[in-house]
Amino acid sequence: MAAKILIVTGDAAESLEVLYPYQRLREEGYDVHIAAPARKTLQFVVHDFEHGFDTYTEKPGYTWPADLAFSEVDPGQYVALVVPGGRAPEYLRNDPELRKVLKSFFDADKPVAQICHGPLLTAAVGGLAGRRVTAYPALELDMQAAGATFQDAEAVVDGTLVSSRAWPDHSGWMREFLTVLRAKAPVT
Repeated sequence: MAAKILIVTGDAAESLEVLYPYQRLREEGYDVHIAAPARKTLQFVVHDFEHGFDTYTEKPGYTWPADLAFSEVDPGQYVALVVPGGRAPEYLRNDPELRKVLKSFFDADKPVAQICHGPLLTAAVGGLAGRRVTAYPALELDMQAAGATFQDAEAVVDGTLVSSRAWPDHSGWMREFLTVLRAKAPVT
């Protein structure tokens, strides 16, 4: 039986930041599950830049079914966690069931990959204190407030935590995460 990896997300997650790791990790032989506040079809979004805008724009993206609700997750069944960005982390960090799941991964020192606004979730459970991370650059102050040292880089590895800025950095992010996974939780 293949090792399982959990992706936690919700509506308004960045399409590429959910689906790229989902497909890439499956390609490696992992069994990947998507958890959300409820079992339902999620509506993802696409963030991109338009000439003349000071920040990214948001457009409707793909839809995708959640395999299970946060309340159904048994963290002990999973070897690693992926935390995508988009707007979803902004409201998901208030979900007590999700915070329990996230905390269990950090308490067990399991591999965690986070990208873009995903670190807002890991910050909510104290998972960034004393760590080096990257995130979407506009979150630099949030990362510092969470006790992390922010680095503006494609991917930052701090122990079992692998972070990245946004979807343009996917290849570097997944390359580093797979290095951690192969050492800590290889495909069986």
